[in-house]
Amino acid sequence: MREIRKIIFHKHYFPDFYLKQTSGVQDKIEYVFSIIKHVDRVPQKFLKHVEGTEGLFEIRIEYQSNIYRVFCCFDGGNLVVLFNGLQKKSPKTPKNEITKALKLKKEYFNDKNRTYDKERTDTKRKIVR
Repeated sequence: MREIRKIIFHKHYFPDFYLKQTSGVQDKIEYVFSIIKHVDRVPQKFLKHVEGTEGLFEIRIEYQSNIYRVFCCFDGGNLVVLFNGLQKKSPKTPKNEITKALKLKKEYFNDKNRTYDKERTDTKRKIVR
């Protein structure tokens, strides 16, 4: 099966969340990630835009009677960047988790832009020499 999207994570937030889960939850997370990587039009059951935000999505995982969310965004259309995750305890996603995800999204793009600007500056220096 051809991979349409690549999934990466920003810093340690998602791995920290993932490693705390049982093997059953980890298997279900990997199953949903496989769908996101390989299916052109991912059903909203698995990936949904977070209302009231610009470009923030939640990966939706259900295992047994528990619900989990992993926040993410797209970078360039085919790269999914993972941020924080949580187990939902109530119908509404906690506002502080959405705020945290938005902060991490901003941090990711700021870091990426700084790296890009540094690479451009280094390349210009090499050309000038």
